[in-house]
Amino acid sequence: MNFHLKSKNELFQLLTTCGQGLSSIEAENRIKQYGLNELIREKKKSVILLFLHQFKDFMTLILIAAAILSGILGDLTDTLIIGVIILLNASIGFYQEYSVEKSLVALKKISVTQATVIRNNAHQLIRSENIVPGDIVLIEAGGNIPADLRLIEAHRLRIDESALTGESLPVDKTDQLLNEKEMPVADQTNMAFKGTHVAYGRGAGIVVATGMQTELGKIAHLLQQKEPATPLQVRMNRFGKNLSYIVLLICTILFISGILRGENPFSLLLLSISLAVAAIPEALPALITIALSGGAARLAAKKALIRKLPAVETLGSVTFICSDKTGTLTKNKMTVEAIHEETFSNNHAISLSVCMALNHDVKINDKDEWIGDPTEIALVEKANKAFTQTSLHSIQQQYPRVAEHPFDSVKKHMTTVHKNNHLFTLITKGAAEAVYEMLSDETEKQTLKIISEKWAKEGYRVLAYAQKNILNFESASEENMIQSGMQLTGLVGLIDPPREEVKAAIEECKRAGIRPVMITGDHPETALSIAKKIGLADETSMVITGKELNNINPEIWKDQIEHIAVYARVAPEQKLQIVKALQEKGHFIAMTGDGVNDAPALKAANIGVAMGISGTDVSKEAAHLVLLDDHFATIVNAVKEGRRIVENIRKFVKYMLTCNGAEIWTIFTAPLLGMPFPLLPIHILWINLVTDGLPALALANEKAEADIMQRPPRNPSESLFAGGVGFHIIWVGLLMAGVTLATQAWALNNHITHWQTMVFTVLSLSQIGHVLAVRSDRYFLFQQGIFSNKSLLGAVLLTFGLQMCVVYIPFMNHLFKTNPLTLTELGFCFMMSVIVFHAVELEKWVKRSTQPQLLHCRLRRDLPGIFFIIGLSFRN
Repeated sequence: MNFHLKSKNELFQLLTTCGQGLSSIEAENRIKQYGLNELIREKKKSVILLFLHQFKDFMTLILIAAAILSGILGDLTDTLIIGVIILLNASIGFYQEYSVEKSLVALKKISVTQATVIRNNAHQLIRSENIVPGDIVLIEAGGNIPADLRLIEAHRLRIDESALTGESLPVDKTDQLLNEKEMPVADQTNMAFKGTHVAYGRGAGIVVATGMQTELGKIAHLLQQKEPATPLQVRMNRFGKNLSYIVLLICTILFISGILRGENPFSLLLLSISLAVAAIPEALPALITIALSGGAARLAAKKALIRKLPAVETLGSVTFICSDKTGTLTKNKMTVEAIHEETFSNNHAISLSVCMALNHDVKINDKDEWIGDPTEIALVEKANKAFTQTSLHSIQQQYPRVAEHPFDSVKKHMTTVHKNNHLFTLITKGAAEAVYEMLSDETEKQTLKIISEKWAKEGYRVLAYAQKNILNFESASEENMIQSGMQLTGLVGLIDPPREEVKAAIEECKRAGIRPVMITGDHPETALSIAKKIGLADETSMVITGKELNNINPEIWKDQIEHIAVYARVAPEQKLQIVKALQEKGHFIAMTGDGVNDAPALKAANIGVAMGISGTDVSKEAAHLVLLDDHFATIVNAVKEGRRIVENIRKFVKYMLTCNGAEIWTIFTAPLLGMPFPLLPIHILWINLVTDGLPALALANEKAEADIMQRPPRNPSESLFAGGVGFHIIWVGLLMAGVTLATQAWALNNHITHWQTMVFTVLSLSQIGHVLAVRSDRYFLFQQGIFSNKSLLGAVLLTFGLQMCVVYIPFMNHLFKTNPLTLTELGFCFMMSVIVFHAVELEKWVKRSTQPQLLHCRLRRDLPGIFFIIGLSFRN
């Protein structure tokens, strides 16, 4: 209901109340009718159901089946290892989901306050949760608004609504009737909204909405919507499902073909389990989580706190940054940035700086901090720069204040009266249009009009100062004495200025193919002005207001949405609407903000970014990423780190799936070629967890390539296997299997009884060579430097050492059913395994030769290094 259109008497009748307030009995009845004035949470899953939910993934179910079958067949080691992996992955997922819904707790916490109401025709202090529609609430400076109110009294009342609407300045409130039907929350000046703060003055209002029916409650409802999946979650879910189907098909074919050949069913079942274990990268979810955790730790060191782990990866796919203006792109601190001062021949006239020092109601608290209206604080701080603290005090003594005509939203000006020798000086400060009517000189009027219009177009809030001298103090108290005959002293332009680092950060976003967009509750002129100053918009940029957004054809808007630079005067639900519309276009959205009004959009965005210093608890809890320094530039650093992590995850996914593919080809092909099963299940688990896992994890520490922020964002809908990854997995997997099977054939032909140990070793060492080559798609190993990723070098050496332990230590021989190799046999295994490394390095050379734009060094420089590595490998 549009309560701003209702008169005081209409509201009394509609809500069955009066100026004496409700009775205690009626208030109790209304609590039963409307409920408590609190924010209600939707019913969540129980802890048990939330934990069980982690096991519904199809790939996880196959692993569970494999573990059970292994146990039935007597292989308890495999059962134990697979079970531990499954529980580890489930625990990580459970923890993330369990901690994700804290935003409503913070929202509820900030909404519980004390409030003064009129009950039984007397003032009573009650908890805000006991307020009901029809209550009369008294408000004053420093207090919070406990419910949505239609104001019936407003005495110099200003309310800070920045957390709710994004409006950077406290809003002047009135108790007068408004006439416009469709009016955004930010323009409803006779309303006060739950969760906002009284900056100045006092007033009273009738409660028209409580709890979930308030504007804050509507935001709480929006926060309960489901968050979108991250790009990696989408890709991995799709990959896991497809892989599971393929694994089941291969296992079925293998089992049936074995039965037709007359082989033992139990041996075939064991082989099928081995194949399933080989195909499914058990450690991959845990490795991805560990890689994301490492990225989160690096981001924390750069003042970006990750609250929801998958957000680290999402950063790499961001295509739009929808940024709130106040406190995010700007400092959220009014500052004087433009001054025009008139000159006087009158000896008794005082300068603009003196007027700014005298005409205000700002005070200093016991901590030497200015307290008062933010605009007046900005004016006093500017005046302070013209005077020392001593001289400022001297000026105030020289021109003592003897009277004051306070500001109100109707007059739009404030006048103070000061003793000036034998005269009294009236100093007026107010809106340009209000001061314009007081001036008597046409030239001054024209000056005021030209400058104020020019500054307003540039996004400034314009205040004009005027003065005049009078002889009689009694007349100074008369309001009509101020209405004419004033002289223009000067004009002041105030603005909430942009943060210094924002312009460079936005430029880097654009180079990275990321489109920044401003979404604010502020006025369109102010928003566009700031957008131009920081390079977010230019003269051709599209700007749209919330009111226009309500009236525009949805199809036309969606066609234009990718070209709109600034959204102004928008409501919280419209921010959410914008985010969702861009997501429907296939974009991945980062939404920044610091207020309660930003929380729904922060949660719905692919990555919500809250301000750590100026942000509300609600915005921080709803966000995925919190900027500890409130610097927009930190987002750019986070995006860079996110892209690095995405690239590194792709590298170890590519590495692990190639290795798993090699295991599948090896196990599946050997019986078809008439050879025995090449590997035991324990060998496959060892390779998957140690030979695959340790080096893959170390790949997460690869440094970002130099041009990572000059590339466009990775397409969120792009397959995990795009860019040649799928082709690489197939051909290198086949090569690795071919090398392994060739070793098996050679060993069997030479009647080597421990041929299985050689097969196991060749496959393990081939994967070590592969991880050294797969560190980059573009650069050769010698170009990167072997020591540029010390953790990978350490992982390779450790994996090699562990493999040698499996081959040569007696108790590990017994556990893994291996036998020691002679030096000749080990040398043969090493020679076979380096084939994979050189083949992958050659693949890079072919790619670079066929894509000249990727050439970072010439062929004459590449070949000596390639031949050097080949020679070194064979010599060893």
